[in-house]
Amino acid sequence: MKHISEIKENDHIREVYLCKGLSHAVTKNGKEYINVQLMDRTGSIDGKIWEPTDGGIDDFEKNDYVEVNADVNIWNNAKQLNIKRIRVARDGEYDPGEYLPVSPKNNDEMYAELVKIIDSVSDVHYNKLLKKFFVEDADFVKVFRTCSAAKTVHHGFVGGLLQHTLGVANVCDYLCGSYPILNRDLLITSALCHDIAKTKEFTPFPENDYSDDGQLLGHIVMGSEMVGAAAKEIEGFPHVKLSQLQHCILAHHGKYEFGSPKLPELVEAMALNLADEMDSKIEIYTELFEANAEKKGQWLGNRKFLNDANVRSTIVPE
Repeated sequence: MKHISEIKENDHIREVYLCKGLSHAVTKNGKEYINVQLMDRTGSIDGKIWEPTDGGIDDFEKNDYVEVNADVNIWNNAKQLNIKRIRVARDGEYDPGEYLPVSPKNNDEMYAELVKIIDSVSDVHYNKLLKKFFVEDADFVKVFRTCSAAKTVHHGFVGGLLQHTLGVANVCDYLCGSYPILNRDLLITSALCHDIAKTKEFTPFPENDYSDDGQLLGHIVMGSEMVGAAAKEIEGFPHVKLSQLQHCILAHHGKYEFGSPKLPELVEAMALNLADEMDSKIEIYTELFEANAEKKGQWLGNRKFLNDANVRSTIVPE
């Protein structure tokens, strides 16, 4: 099998991929075509079916495994498939395990590291709250460990939410060691809880799309509600501790235009926002470089989620 990460410009491929999405569209000249998003465990790629009424284009739906016959080209600095033929794959023609993108890090090891971080939180109320989610609630833990951190932008793979949460928590832990002004128990608890509602915002793989609640409420509001409900079940949980924790969650996107209901008004909220942005942005670079390994050291064009910057990997002199 030729994985999506291995596809290069000018390749001609005939492979089975998972159809992650499709939509019908019309060109400026009024000609109908189909947008297709395909995926395997190494990533995703967009495709176009310019002749949808051609005899080689069979009926298929989202979440079908499809065999595509296509040419690979470049459009807007990204690889794209020009699909000539497509059909639903038959049983035995594919291994489902090849089509779910998975974190490169060991899930058991990441979870053990998360539990260790929880044990380092000395505040009794925050410690109980964290264990209520990440240790005692087996159903939540199961979903959290397999959920993605985003639909496509960063950490959009099985285990992505766990990996991203650890990344943010580790950056926050470093900040606490460098800046004594920070309340470590509050910041670490906020880091571990900041995206917990992504378990409700996204549907399970292979769909990994926004749920109804994800569309209507979003993970920031739902995350604040989740910690509020959990705190009510912990005897004597101080209101001020809950209020500060909820503020950090509500402000972790940093700006109103980024979907943040609140601006950071606590130093811990500001630190969480910076750590969250740092981990997500570096992951965007990581995935971008991995998807364009054949262009190491070359300019890769302007990227929307990197402030429209033209980016490339670092050149190390020999």
